[in-house]
This record gives sequence, structure tokens and C-alpha cells, in this order.
Amino acid sequence: MTHRFDPTSLREYDIRGIVGKTLGPEDAYAIGRGFATHVRRAGGTRVAVGYDGRISSPMLEAALVDGLTKGGVDVIRIGLGPTPMLYYAEATLEVDGGIQITGSHNPADYNGFKMVLQHKPFFGEDIQSIGKLAETGDWEEGQGSVSEAYVEDLYVERLLAGYAGGAFKIGWDAGNGAAGRVIEKLVKQLPGEHHTLYTDIDGTFPNHHPDPTVEENLVDLKKLVLEKGLDFGLAFDGDGDRLGAIDGQGRVVWGDQLLSILAEPVLREEPGAVIIGDVKASQALYDRIAELGGTPLMWKTGHSLIKTKMKETDSPLGGEMSGHIFFRHNWYGFDDAQYAAIRLIQAVRVLGGSLTAIKDAMPEMVNTPELRFQSSEDRKFKVVEEVLDRLEAEGADVNRTDGARVNTPEGWWLLRASNTQDVLVARAEAKDQAGLDRLMGQINAQLSASGVEPVLSAGH
Repeated sequence: MTHRFDPTSLREYDIRGIVGKTLGPEDAYAIGRGFATHVRRAGGTRVAVGYDGRISSPMLEAALVDGLTKGGVDVIRIGLGPTPMLYYAEATLEVDGGIQITGSHNPADYNGFKMVLQHKPFFGEDIQSIGKLAETGDWEEGQGSVSEAYVEDLYVERLLAGYAGGAFKIGWDAGNGAAGRVIEKLVKQLPGEHHTLYTDIDGTFPNHHPDPTVEENLVDLKKLVLEKGLDFGLAFDGDGDRLGAIDGQGRVVWGDQLLSILAEPVLREEPGAVIIGDVKASQALYDRIAELGGTPLMWKTGHSLIKTKMKETDSPLGGEMSGHIFFRHNWYGFDDAQYAAIRLIQAVRVLGGSLTAIKDAMPEMVNTPELRFQSSEDRKFKVVEEVLDRLEAEGADVNRTDGARVNTPEGWWLLRASNTQDVLVARAEAKDQAGLDRLMGQINAQLSASGVEPVLSAGH
């Protein structure tokens, strides 16, 4: 028996697609067979499986479990919950790997699979090999068993272990995502005053799209914080692995700003430690880490890549602009929005008790949101190479970590190819609007030179 995946579904960090179009139960079965083969050939026998709140998740979970057991692997089902709860199960149960069925922060008709093998992210070549094993039918055979483990309360208990965050007034917006039940349990045990929004898990996302990095998705949380006079608000994505936050005035505290706050207590305990940010993060983050006595490291965007780099450099903390925050300090090294929220509450207490005051003290930078330009899968990486070649010929100050990040006296700009979509992503940051406009001019000139339709203005 063989299987061929839709070529768009096997991504760099996960497998994902549109249910009924590029992803279905037969794909889930083949993923189970392929992952079971990896587990068996690595000497393993057991896998934990969880799923998010999407309508299609239970169907895909059933097919996945069927594929895993026919590959001779025993399955421990942990049921519905956020992706970090599956990572927690994989880290603490006696298993050799884990798979979460989740569409993350994508629209409701998407779904996908995030995988961990022997406590390491399963990505890149590993994911491509699932496709190759399916095409050749080179699968291990067997008959595994299925059992269930209830880890939700253990996970909540672990999130709160050693909590020393004081009592705040906080708004929580779960966005009808998979973290809803966990958040309800968390706030019952936290001191202070807590107000929750949209904690009922609903895969149609009736209230707003569950992506806390898009400001329009934070409108209801801002309203709640301002109306009730709360200290700050926290927001979660569809599968609970990305955190968003707003201060008491309703201002967004962006992913790189959260990381700069979270770094301070960690660096007090681990002076000089490496703190990792991605190439989209503000220069202010790297300056702040250095100022706090840490070793800033700029790395490639992508949760699997950052986790791997953290292990390599023994880094206690890393994060991305997208709100993925990874703690190895007192945690397991995976991205967990619920745990990052707990650590943020503790950090705010340690740093004087006001997220609004912390935000006020941050350097004023003028920057663009992520700008996206359509570019085909086969062209997007070539465009970046062309831009790099031209810039280096001009003698520009370029960092090639992940695409082209160009430093100028005005500030910096970035152009990289997305690993998950057929787009080029750009971002720019300067000290004032005039500088930002000049940086945008440079980006547009480079895009035009490579035949890509530029954007007209930076947006504010």
C-alpha cells in the first residue's frame, strides 16, 4: 500500500493543509504509518497523541491512531487540549514521541500535525521522509495498543508549580482555541482578579480569528481591560503555543518586547546566558539583552529551528516576533503560551508591578508590521538570493542568518522567504517616520529590481 501527499502539505515545521482539499483522513493514516516507522527504527514503541478544537480534528485523530497502531506503535491518547499540553505529555510520560493534530492559528478549514520524536522537534528532512516512506510503502508493520491518559490537571498543576506572581487584575482571551479549558482552570487557582473571554472551545472561531499577533483580533480584550480597569490582558492563539499581551492602556506588547521583559529575571539567575530572538525582532531587543548582561543571539524564524538552536547553545530562553516563547529555564524547552503567561505575570511583579510602566520605558521605535508580497514557491528563495547579491555588491551591511537583514544608519530592514506560504516577508524599523519611509524605499527598489510588485507605503 502506498500514498501520495498533496505537495503543498509537507511543510518545513509541520504538515498542514485545507481539510477536504489538500488534507484528509487518508493523509492522517499515512502520517501515522510513517511516524510509527520512524519511532520503531529509532528503537521506540509508544507515542502520545493530542488534538485541538477544530471540527475536523477528531476525524483526523482517529485515522492517525489507526496508522500508528498498524505501524506497530502503542498510542496514548491525551485528548483535546493545547499543543503545549501534548509537548508536556511527551516530556513527562514514558513515550518515544508525540503528535498534536492542530491547525494552529490558521483559518477554521485548515488542520495539520506537529510532531516530536525523542524530545526533539521533528521537522525539515524528517517531514519530507514521511512523504517518501508513503510513496514507497516502506512502512513497519505491527499491531499496537491504544490507551488513554488524562494529563490536563497535571499540566495545570505543573504550570503553577512555584508560582510567585502576586495578585493582579488580568483579562484572558482564549479566542475559542484549544487552551480554553486550561485557562479556566489556571485562573481559578491564581491570586488576583481574572476575567476570561471566549474560553469555550469552538473550531468555527465565532468571535474572532485566534491569532494574537494581529491587532484587530485584540479589540475585545482591549475593551475588557479598559472597561474594567485591569492591569493587563493576555491573548492566546488557536492551539495555545503563542502569546499576545496588552498593557493597562490597551497598547500591544509585541513578541520581541515580551521577550525583553521575560529575559530580565532569567538573566538575574543565569548571568551572561544566551537569549535567542528571531530575525524579525527589533534591534531594541538585542540591545536590551546585552544591557542586562546577556548574550543576544539572532536566529532563523521557525519554532523547530529555535528549539534546536537553544539546545545547541544551552540557552534558557528564546522567542519569536510571532509570540512563540520557549523556556528551558525551569521548563522543558518548548513553546508554551500558558507557561509564558505565568512567567510574564511573575516578571511584571519582579520588575515593579506595572506592565504599563514597563511598556512606557521601552525605546520608541517606528516600525512596520510584517509586510507580505506574493511570490511563487519556486521564485521566493531566488528573489532573496538576488537581493543579497546586489546588496553585497554595493557593500551594504547585511546579516544572512535568515534572508537579508540590512543594517543602515537609519535603522534596519528585513526581506525573507516564508517557509510556510508562497510569500516574501518584509519588515523595517527606524527611529522616526522619515527614516522608515527611506527604508521602505530601499525595500521597494530591491523588490522592483527582482520583478516583485512592491507595496506603496510603510503603513503606520
